[in-house]
Amino acid sequence: MATSTRKTTQDDALDVGSRRERRKAPTPGLVLVFSVDRPRCDVFPLKNGELALGRDDLAGVSLDDPQMSRRHVRVGYVAGRWDVEDLGSRNGTWVDGKPLTGKRAGAALRVVRAGSSVFLLAGDVEPLRAAGVTAGGTVLGPALVRVWDAIARAARFGSTLHITGESGTGKEHAARAFHALGPRGDGPFVAVNCAAIPEGLAERLLFGARKGAYSGATADADGYVQAARGGVLFLDEIAELDLGVQAKLLRTLETREVIPLGASRPATVDFALVSATHKDLRARVAAGELREDLFFRIARPEVRLPRLRDRLEEIPWLVCAAIKEADAAAAQEDGEGGMPLRAHASLIEACLRRAWPGNVRELLAESRMAAQEARSEASAWVEATHLSPSAGQDFPSAPSPSAPPAAAGVRAGRATSLPPDTVIEEALRREGGKVARAARVLGIHRTQLRRWLARRAE
Repeated sequence: MATSTRKTTQDDALDVGSRRERRKAPTPGLVLVFSVDRPRCDVFPLKNGELALGRDDLAGVSLDDPQMSRRHVRVGYVAGRWDVEDLGSRNGTWVDGKPLTGKRAGAALRVVRAGSSVFLLAGDVEPLRAAGVTAGGTVLGPALVRVWDAIARAARFGSTLHITGESGTGKEHAARAFHALGPRGDGPFVAVNCAAIPEGLAERLLFGARKGAYSGATADADGYVQAARGGVLFLDEIAELDLGVQAKLLRTLETREVIPLGASRPATVDFALVSATHKDLRARVAAGELREDLFFRIARPEVRLPRLRDRLEEIPWLVCAAIKEADAAAAQEDGEGGMPLRAHASLIEACLRRAWPGNVRELLAESRMAAQEARSEASAWVEATHLSPSAGQDFPSAPSPSAPPAAAGVRAGRATSLPPDTVIEEALRREGGKVARAARVLGIHRTQLRRWLARRAE
């Protein structure tokens, strides 16, 4: 009887490796993600269930933090429960943003700040010990490394890729990686937000039009598909396309031919398609909003971008990069030099503790705004107090019908009118007279507060 053999593919090898990794017992430990003024990724597995941290070298890694004591904090982990104890440190220890006095225990503890160093408590440090964090053009922790590997395979061996993930996770960035890592890297990259295309214009914008095809068409015009010839077309929010346009897109993908509006003959096009959405495509098919045949043409291979809260090790690198970018832009605009802004450990700690529903997009925007606040105060450090109180916070639930209305003149994030004078005076006193900080606490713009101060001085 004839026997058949099956060649082991790269995917098979990766699957085997993944199964072996899952069988290994997790290694609890700490990850040093920030120290003094820069991001890091140093892994410290617990020894016999505990580890004492201090300024001296630990496992060959120098903890050169002058704010740490030689014996600063002890961390233990038993039966899924963390136990953190300050060892009489000179500058204190914080656990999840709260000062630690004595000991604290719990299964959900996540962030420890000792001196100017910030550590993540990890139930398994093996992924970070194996992959670390790379911060070249793209910040990649272990979760994104796996995604980027899948993108590279799709780019080398295929002409389509579908990207899913929450808003702000970096879908266009992943599409550009597909472009750069594949054989069409020297060709154009054309990005289109399908949700932003005006109603009735999608066919003309995507596939082009010939002279006289409609009123005002005085010359031939190529569409996005022709512009992507030899490269990659990225259609973000692809499910927002009209059904008729979806049918024409499917035909273009199947035949590699495009018929511009008003043309009688097709033209050959060669391009790769990357599509993306944060919505459930299968649900859109079931609702009749996405063609089933187009779904099966574009939905595989698929990569899903993890949420920022599932890749915390990347946050210090992203925050520091955003501060550096904002500082450089402000210095160029103002024509000023001087010492560059630096991230404070308290800022990194605060960012690690927040949910960031807007993911990377929100984190970068809020980090830049915090940098601007610090510059407005002539501070050399961007601290947690420079971060907006609402930054990175989950959206509140909708109020129930029986809930009392919000106070007049007040809305989430900003007040439309000033609070009572006594409230303002108390906020200024608590914040040491610093206008930007007091305004942030009060929920008003600092310009409003400066005008109030000016009126009081008259």
